Amino acid sequence: MSVSVQAKTALITGITGQDGSYLAELLLSMGYEVHGFIRRASTFNTVRIDHIYRDPHDSGSRLHLHYADISDGSRLSALIASIQPDEIYHLAAQSHVRVSFDEPEYTGDVTGLGTTRLLEAIRQTSLPVRFYQASSSEMFGATPPPQGEDTPFYPRSPYAAAKVYAYWMAKNYREAHDIYAVNGILFNHESPRRGETFVTRKITRAVARIKAGRQDELYLGNLHARRDWGYAPEYVVAMWKMLQQPEATDYVVATGTDYSVEDFVRFAFEHAELDWEKYIRTDSNYFRPTEVNSLVGDGSKAERILGWKAEVHPHELARIMVDHDLAELDGHVVDVPRIAPWVTP
Repeated sequence: MSVSVQAKTALITGITGQDGSYLAELLLSMGYEVHGFIRRASTFNTVRIDHIYRDPHDSGSRLHLHYADISDGSRLSALIASIQPDEIYHLAAQSHVRVSFDEPEYTGDVTGLGTTRLLEAIRQTSLPVRFYQASSSEMFGATPPPQGEDTPFYPRSPYAAAKVYAYWMAKNYREAHDIYAVNGILFNHESPRRGETFVTRKITRAVARIKAGRQDELYLGNLHARRDWGYAPEYVVAMWKMLQQPEATDYVVATGTDYSVEDFVRFAFEHAELDWEKYIRTDSNYFRPTEVNSLVGDGSKAERILGWKAEVHPHELARIMVDHDLAELDGHVVDVPRIAPWVTP
């Protein structure tokens, strides 16, 4: 079921990523005009949104892409002033936790300061924009679960520290400049569009390749880390719902379930009728310098205020992702479930 809304304009940073592509689908299904920022590259990097992109010369096109980099404040200000969006969803980041240890300065500049640049552009243009900041469960780090909106932060990586900075800047601009700014503290959310270097997708792609006889083993890091895994198409609905509320506040979005990496490995391999213990190997290079042992979210506030609750849990999530990767390996086009059925007024 899709929901019609009065025509609005939304801007999505990180539109070519997992969340950005699902969010763009959702907003287009509701009649939005959608603008997205993409970084200039010598190769095309729009594969996740190619199916919804239409030639800009087509008068019916409602998806518009702009070259921009979150590190270029003047460009961001100019585009926001030109587009005049009703809503901005800030999803762009250097989002790989392990890589952030290797590139801490870059991660801080993009993941942390990028949020400040956008908020300052909103302040300077004085537009009545509603702003969504993609915060992360990694901000809780070493703080014991369950983690909710009032749980203290204890970041354990440069990525998490940058996200904490961005979180507080969004809150500061909300309180100091009366900007409608919301922090969505999303716990791990996955899908067939997840990047191939992230552990869940790395697992499900390996399952497909092993099943097809194209791979013999899979190297992973800490199998005992515990996470709260949900389904990305559902989580972008929560993002949208946050910006529809009368007042801006912050929300944890999570399933409330607790599974280890080993559990997800087992779910994925068992779905393909494989014995995971025959194929898994450990590589210390995949361990973080400082590990985060357990992240499990308390999403009761989102359920109470937004009416949002996760429907897909890790067992089904692993099945969805394995089925996609098996079909993709066979050269079949897989119609990933769209998000419209989850949308309610």
